[in-house]
Amino acid sequence: MSKKLLFQFDTDPTPSVFDVVVGYDGGADHITGYGNVTPENVGAYVDGTIYTRGGKEKQSTAIFVGGGDMAAGERVFQAVKKRFFGPFRVSCMLDSNGSNTTAAAGVALVVKAAGGSVKGKKAVVLAGTGPVGMRSAALLAGEGAEVVLCGRKLDKAQAAADSVNKRFKVNVTAAETPDDASRIAVVKGAHLVFTAGAIGLELLPQAAWQNEASIEIVADYNAQPPLGIGGIEATDKGKEYGGKRAFGALGIGGLKLKLHRACIAKLFESSEGVFDAEEIYKLAKEMA
Repeated sequence: MSKKLLFQFDTDPTPSVFDVVVGYDGGADHITGYGNVTPENVGAYVDGTIYTRGGKEKQSTAIFVGGGDMAAGERVFQAVKKRFFGPFRVSCMLDSNGSNTTAAAGVALVVKAAGGSVKGKKAVVLAGTGPVGMRSAALLAGEGAEVVLCGRKLDKAQAAADSVNKRFKVNVTAAETPDDASRIAVVKGAHLVFTAGAIGLELLPQAAWQNEASIEIVADYNAQPPLGIGGIEATDKGKEYGGKRAFGALGIGGLKLKLHRACIAKLFESSEGVFDAEEIYKLAKEMA
């Protein structure tokens, strides 16, 4: 049996150590990482993966696209897929900055906690202009939720919403939320609230969500205090607070890591797997 070889194409100067560790935990026998990968130089790397092994052995070679910039990762991922033709292809996965696996895990857990459906519910993603927030907005909208993607500046929030709508064919709206007052206002009438902000910034005070009757579930992706949502714990995984349920970053992170490993394992089940947000989310729902 051929060794399971994972080639890590990273848009950052140095390939992610985190992704290397999870790659091994997911079942790869050997991982080779390349930094500063771009759409212009990735072709030669891809050729090395698709022209070497044949037949069933080809499924023991796979590609992982990572790095800290999801937009850059998406461009590289598209270039990778364009290089494939006929049987000359290997399975590939995109998870820049952990965005796909993190968002998929968070949304899958919330949808499960909501009884399996969020269709028609209002979902607010605070500080949603980053890759995790944008992916979360996209997946929620794909589930039929009415999603508001928020940012400190309207133009940036609108650009993020437009990007999500174009890529995922959904209808996410944008809102400007530069301060506590605007964030408290935007969650009024919401059923689901996600926070995807930077470390060290509380985006929603405890009273703002606990006293809002409509809010059913809150989820925060920040594990370092102060958390993005006041009054919850990073370890919360569906914990109830006055009839509302909360998910903290570590509560979400357990599934995120299991999901990442499971995706790596699935890369080696065929030579035709493509794991972007949609495929990763489908697996997350099964695992949640």
